[in-house]
Amino acid sequence: MPTLLILFGLRFFFYSDDHEPMHVHVQRDDNNAKFDFSGEEVLLIYNHGLSAQDIKNARKIIEEYKEEFSNK
Repeated sequence: MPTLLILFGLRFFFYSDDHEPMHVHVQRDDNNAKFDFSGEEVLLIYNHGLSAQDIKNARKIIEEYKEEFSNK
């Protein structure tokens, strides 16, 4: 599970053998979420315990780093 970025306590990562569409996993402690960033908008696929503020921050970070994440 290569880590792409750790920011504000959120870990952004992907699985090396993961599937399309392009997405990123976000984790804080034992809580996690998955975002699709293959289209124009960053879409929340699921959330297992992250706070609303963490989801909001994660979406903004993914939007900002979308190009870098795509190149990994």
